[in-house]
Amino acid sequence: MATRAARRVLPGFRLSFGYAVVYMCLLVLLPLSTLVITTAGMSWPDFWSAVSSPRALASYELTFGASLVAAVVNALFGLLVAWVLVRYRFPFKGLVDALIDLPFALPTAVAGITLTTAYAPNGWLGAPLGRLGIKAAFTPLGITIALIFIGLPFVVRTVQPVLQDMHAEAEEAASVLGASRLQSFVRVVLPQLLPAVLTGFVLALARGIGEYGSVVFISGNMPMRTEITPLLIVTKLEQFDYQGATALAVVLLTASFGLLFGTNALQWWTRRRLATP
Repeated sequence: MATRAARRVLPGFRLSFGYAVVYMCLLVLLPLSTLVITTAGMSWPDFWSAVSSPRALASYELTFGASLVAAVVNALFGLLVAWVLVRYRFPFKGLVDALIDLPFALPTAVAGITLTTAYAPNGWLGAPLGRLGIKAAFTPLGITIALIFIGLPFVVRTVQPVLQDMHAEAEEAASVLGASRLQSFVRVVLPQLLPAVLTGFVLALARGIGEYGSVVFISGNMPMRTEITPLLIVTKLEQFDYQGATALAVVLLTASFGLLFGTNALQWWTRRRLATP
């Protein structure tokens, strides 16, 4: 017993748990509590006026709409990218795999400037799109493109480990029984990947809702048209409207927590359903 205790790298459960709780309180719970306390100082009419103004509603529509579209695109293509990286061998596979994490490593402001330069009317991607009558920069389309860029790694990195741990015996058995490749994927592979895909989808959606740096340049920041909610929060802070800014922040925080709790419940239900014979 003493030998086993001596081999422990970390201290016992109680001490480790205490450190973890203190760490989470200082870095997460304390800042969030100050946000809630500041908002609680507002009267209900003031809070409702701040979060339901026409400008705020327009920013919600753009923020949540663009984030949802980007998350759906990332769920589809992120699954495809993860499938290619796991199931196939091709030249420079390691380089492609490393590039998936580029949005994580790249500062969001740099990503925003790069995307704006590329998709501007005279950019090397924006100019060909302009000849087709498609304007990307300074439109909701540009915002969606930026959110797709920063959200793709969440889906790929969530699905990839699950694919790597999957065994091919079930697919081979389905093939022997006469199932087509599509039937094998839909009935055998997809149910096992669904919890991971849902997790990546929600993480990409939550990241998109709160994204600022990569969107602020390409959006154009036009109120009622291309103004996202995080930008409106910054605008209110610059105008010293701290309570209005925290009220909008509480709306985004509530939406993000709701998404995370919802996906956890959905994952639990999915795993329970798959485990039931």
